[in-house]
This record gives sequence, structure tokens and C-alpha cells, in this order.
Amino acid sequence: MIIVLLCLLAAALLTLGFEMLVVIGLPSLIAWQSFFPTIPTFIIPQKMVAGVNVSTTLAIPFFIFAADLMSRGTIAARLTELMKANLGHLRGGIGHTATASCMAFGSVCGSAPGTVAALGRILHPELTRAGYSDRFSLGLIAASSECALLIPPSITLLIYGWLTGTSIAALFEAGLVIGLVLGISFMGLVLLETARRGATPAPKASRRERLQALKAGSLAIGMPVVVLGGIYGGVFTATEAAAVSVAYALLVEVGIYRSFGWREVFRIAEASAITVTAVFILLSVGTLMSYFITLARVPDTLIAFITAMDVNWVTFLLIVNVVLLVAGMFVDPNSILLVLVPALFPVATALGIHPVHFGVVVCLNICIGMITPPFGLDLFVASSTLRRPVETIISGITPFILVNLAVLGLISYVPWLSTAVLALTGH
Repeated sequence: MIIVLLCLLAAALLTLGFEMLVVIGLPSLIAWQSFFPTIPTFIIPQKMVAGVNVSTTLAIPFFIFAADLMSRGTIAARLTELMKANLGHLRGGIGHTATASCMAFGSVCGSAPGTVAALGRILHPELTRAGYSDRFSLGLIAASSECALLIPPSITLLIYGWLTGTSIAALFEAGLVIGLVLGISFMGLVLLETARRGATPAPKASRRERLQALKAGSLAIGMPVVVLGGIYGGVFTATEAAAVSVAYALLVEVGIYRSFGWREVFRIAEASAITVTAVFILLSVGTLMSYFITLARVPDTLIAFITAMDVNWVTFLLIVNVVLLVAGMFVDPNSILLVLVPALFPVATALGIHPVHFGVVVCLNICIGMITPPFGLDLFVASSTLRRPVETIISGITPFILVNLAVLGLISYVPWLSTAVLALTGH
């Protein structure tokens, strides 16, 4: 009953439009004063600081700063030209170019909203010129950008790994596989729309043009090669890889491409610092709530309830998917992770679900939430970037949500898609 009342309070605060800091923090403080008053006051800030004072979370500000640097530079345009030179002449080539460009930029950015903002203005005119409808073009850009939450370096998977103690390298490997599956599924939808609309491909690029595009985009492609190669090759950890990504972005955008000067770098750093501050405040408050969830023995209660109801892993994942999909319609990704994962993860492991498998299921649900009405963040980023009504983007995103749900069902109930790569790499 206690937990239900606190959940209702959080839901009421969310409905009334309070910031997530209050939605998560106030119920936590009420739980402390009402049910655990003997806990000394100094424990509260100690828990909040200790929760984020770990090496894994140090990767978050570095990846955010690197993403902001590349979003302001020319890497997005160079990647798009490279993909167009190699895919544009195929059937559905411009649509495939959009999907591949979003996946490639996501692999150096790690942020779905950042991918929409960086590539939206570049890809949308190309798609409409090729014959795709305005609605489908908008939906394709917004949906393909969500692959950035799965393809490494994924900030969402980083936070999940921090919350659960799961190997970041293993999560990145599984996320890469699932991101590719999702991207290929979108390409299948592009082929169907191409046949329906009769969209025209781009002229086939000559060998010289392809080589020029490769030369122009080689340094942009080099980012995921350096970062992921370093992690999987044992050269550096995920946290060190994040620092390397910043150094690489600065070297390429400032030193080689000269996209902007150092004065702009400081302005970008200021904007990144604001984003990082908001994220870390949420993480620290989420740590406090996780502490009280553990003290209240919520995971043990859920495990006992599920055992009594004889719920198996199949039914459990169905429940988890429904809960996460509904939550994703209203709540931002970080808050979903902080609120639900500490309670659900112990139950998942008790039912024999692999931590990495559960992680990609959670992450894919969050991806779907980013493009699901009424409050999917990517819908509003695309609307702002491309100056189109949100309603138009929602009408175009619907077929992509259906594809996402089909992939979610496949990933949920075919676990080896997430874990097979771990056996090959020794994780």
C-alpha cells in the first residue's frame, strides 16, 4: 500500500507538470521521513553523491560533449554524402541513405535528439526530392535516429550498466547487433514505400565520386572504429573511450576540418555542461530513490508475488514491455531507467533472463518511447528542427512504431539475438 501511494503521488506530480527532479525526489524524501526516520540526515547526501561518484558515470559528460561537438560540425554532412555515394543509386537508395546516415552518426554521437537535429535538415530535402511524402520522410528521420540509443556509444546503455553492474562492453556489443536489426527493418519499410510511391534513386556515383566521398568522410567514420576498437581490443575502458571520443572530435572538427574555432568550442562546452548537470542531478536523486526501493524490499516483494502467481519469463517480459511502452509515452528515458530498472532488474535475473538481454529490451522500449505520442522527445526535436507540425510527424511515424513493436517482440522472445555475440567475444 505504501508503494502504491508513493507511485500515485509521483504520477500526480508528473500530471501536474512538475520537473522530474521533484517527481522522483519528493516521494523519496516522504518515504524517508515517514518510514525510515531513524536514518541520519547525512546519509541522504552521502547516498546521492556516492551513486554518481563511480568511474562508469564519468563517461556520460565526455560522450555528451563529443556529441555536441559533432552535431555543430561537418561530420553529419560528410557521413551523409558517403552513404549517398554508396547506397543512393539502389532501389530505395535515398531512404537507405537516410537510415544508414542516422545509424552512422548515432555511432559517433550516442544521442537520438542530437542525430535528429544534426541530420534532419540535410536528409529531409533529399527524401522529398526523391519522391517520398513529407510525412514518411519526417517519420523515417525521427525513427532512424533512435538507433543512436542502441548503437554504441549509447548513453542509455551506459546508465543501465551503471544501475545494474552489467558489463558496458557486453551491452555495447548487443546494442550494436540490435541497432543493426532495427535499421535493416526500417530499410525493409523503405522498400515497400518506394514500390508504392515510385520514388527515384540518385544517379549512380562514379568510382571517383565514391573515393572522394570516402576521403571526405573517412575521419568521421574513424570515430566508431577508434572508440569501439579500443574497447573491444582491450586498449581502454568505456570511460577512457569517452575521453578519447572528445579528443578525436576536437582534433577532427577543430584541427582538421576547421568547422569552428576554440571560442565556439567553449560555447559548446557551456551548453554540454548544462545538459550534464541536469543528467547528474537526476542520477543522484534516482540513486536515492533506488536506495529506499531496496530498503522497502520492493524487488523481494515483486519476486515473491511473481513466484506465487507462477509467472514465467515470457509473461514477465510482456508485462515489462507494456509498462515501459506506456511510461515512454510520458516520461524521459533517464527517468524511466532510474525509476523502473532498480525494481525490475532483480526480478528479471531471478527468472533467468540474461542481464544483457534485459538491457537491450529496456533500451528498445525507451527507443520506441522517444517517437511515441503524446510526448516522444524526438517528435518535438524533429518538429522544431524541420519546422513541421508535430501532428504531421506523428502521422508519418506510425508505420515505424509498428516495425519497432515487431522488432521488440522478436528481441524479447529470441534471446540469442542479444547474447550470441557475447559468446563470440568472450563476454
